Amino acid sequence: MSQAPPASPPLAAPVPESSERPLLDRELSRLDFDTRVLAQAEDTSLPLLERVKFLAIFAANLDDFFQVRVAGLKSRLAAGLGPGPGTGTPSQQLRAIRARAERLVERQTHVFLKELVPGLAERGIRLASWSDLDDGARAHLNTLFDREIFPVLTPLAVDPGHPFPYVSNLSLNLAVMVVDPVGGERRFARVKVPPLLPRFVVLPDGEQFVPLEQVIAVHLDSLFPGFEIGEAFSFRVSRNIDLSPNDEDAEDLLAAVEMELRRRRFGEAVRLEVSSDMSDEVTEMLAREIGVEDQDIYRVEGPLDLAGLMVLRSLDRADLKDEPWPPVTPPSFERADGEPADVFALVRAGDVLVHHPYDAFATTVQEFIRQASADPRVMAIKLALYRTSGDSPVIKSLIRAAERGKQVAVLVELQARGDEEANIAWARALEEAGVHVVYGLVGLKTHSKICLVVRQEDDGIRRYCHIGTGNYNPETARLYEDIGLLTQDPDIGADLTDLFNFLTGYSRQIDFRRILVSPLGLRERLIELISAEAARGPDGRVVMKVNNLVDADVISALYDASRAGTPVDLVVRSMCSLVPGVPGVSENIRVRSVVGRYLEHSRIWRFGADGSDEVRYYIGSPDMMERNLDRRVEVIAPVESGPLQERLQQVLDILLDPAVAAWSLEPDGSWCRVGSPGNPPQARLWEAAVARAARGDLEVAGEGG
Repeated sequence: MSQAPPASPPLAAPVPESSERPLLDRELSRLDFDTRVLAQAEDTSLPLLERVKFLAIFAANLDDFFQVRVAGLKSRLAAGLGPGPGTGTPSQQLRAIRARAERLVERQTHVFLKELVPGLAERGIRLASWSDLDDGARAHLNTLFDREIFPVLTPLAVDPGHPFPYVSNLSLNLAVMVVDPVGGERRFARVKVPPLLPRFVVLPDGEQFVPLEQVIAVHLDSLFPGFEIGEAFSFRVSRNIDLSPNDEDAEDLLAAVEMELRRRRFGEAVRLEVSSDMSDEVTEMLAREIGVEDQDIYRVEGPLDLAGLMVLRSLDRADLKDEPWPPVTPPSFERADGEPADVFALVRAGDVLVHHPYDAFATTVQEFIRQASADPRVMAIKLALYRTSGDSPVIKSLIRAAERGKQVAVLVELQARGDEEANIAWARALEEAGVHVVYGLVGLKTHSKICLVVRQEDDGIRRYCHIGTGNYNPETARLYEDIGLLTQDPDIGADLTDLFNFLTGYSRQIDFRRILVSPLGLRERLIELISAEAARGPDGRVVMKVNNLVDADVISALYDASRAGTPVDLVVRSMCSLVPGVPGVSENIRVRSVVGRYLEHSRIWRFGADGSDEVRYYIGSPDMMERNLDRRVEVIAPVESGPLQERLQQVLDILLDPAVAAWSLEPDGSWCRVGSPGNPPQARLWEAAVARAARGDLEVAGEGG
């Protein structure tokens, strides 16, 4: 089946007026990425439940955009700040965002109501409303409401004795108008849809789903006995969730973050979503009480909060999902009898590269940490934790290591957006087990993905290291594409030792032997590497794979390389402020983006052309953003062995292959589909992993590498 074009042309960030260093607006570029995700939901060649998944991801992405990006612009506007580089004023940006977001919501509504709902119904999955149900289904929901829903509902009246209630961020609510039959007075009440209950209620047949708010709406007479139910409309508020402790000199970062979490509940409202049939009277009242302006109100046809559609992915309908790509265990990590190999012996033989989720996280990186926790020769484990799962095997291994008397130090980043509360809980659990816990640095987020294991061996102390592009999270490791390096290189081990001392104690360390660290000169070193290729002109080459490229200094260096005739290839998943293909500025730069089954998350840098004396490869955690290079602790590590460089080059070659399905950024700022829809690059990468496992490739650098 051919790939369907988007319902309307992709949104494009406008190209700035003629400039030697043009920059696309980064906020609008983020909406362009969300548009590419939405296009996956519109793609009729994908299985139905995969399209539903992408629609849910798009809805969640848009929520995040308003909570962070729009909130940030509103803060700039309130502070009277002017435009950032390459952008308009905050008010101009907000107007442009409004126009784009409206179009995106229209496309979201169309694909949901006109394509996915009918398509699912044809395959036996009905997203039903109350009016669609037969008497038996309604009787079931009546019983369910009485037993499980009604007891947790709290109707909140609004009158002189009851002020308008606070509406929490992203909560789904019903705005209810009731009529007092005695005096005929109309009154307003708010009912919050309980977030702990399923977003869609499944009926006993397992094939019908009803939005929870509809079940509540038809039972409102139980909540307001003696009153006549007039109208009921659903609504939802998005708030500013930026979490930055105001006291840069806070002595107790944990206490400061906990205070900010409490304040977040009262963040400024930045968007009000209302059902399309909501009356003007109720809309105006909500806007006034919540504190939003007309341009912040979005009328939505159909159910709000389509991120809740992700629950449909749990249906046992393999016929409506992608063919599974089970992760493989690289042969070097498995003995002939199927038991885990000795990871320390493996890494002593040479550096090892793992590529998730094609290479299984559980049997590689997670196994490395598990073996470290149990090995009597391991003396210490140090790890930087940005995000992890709710039932984390990595955390359990660290706790067991501490209980066995090993020195365990963990830096838990309390300001990992969205995971602050979970990280606070993990930090306390680790402390209770005797782990030395550090809560990050005030003013800097620790975003690096690093682990250091110190082991006593026959020939002395040896340090084993893992440096990756992704979090120590087994759940996202099945969904995010990431790369990790396992090494016992003495210089890298010494570097990580110095870096952990910087993070946990007092240190003015700014120079490292092999790794590159931000904010300690990483941007400057990357620009030096780009400039060195620019000096070679057409004989140089720069390749970058990153999530975001918006740092003006890095972009400026890439423009200089293009002017020098140096070929530059960029794979940018999300935001890209660089404008490729502009004559005299960037005609030697190509930019593409891959959106597919997995979230492209790894960062790879290559400097040097084929056949040159020295081609450099790096992997690491930072994106090319001011925040990553100036306000986060990030780590980039060199990959120097020939076999591992070949692995990285294979990844880049597949992603840059003109024949694979991708998106290309054009000189006018638009993103266009390129390549063959039936040739997704991620399928090629999974096939390569399976082929390596079948051949029994060792995937190591070799003795002494």
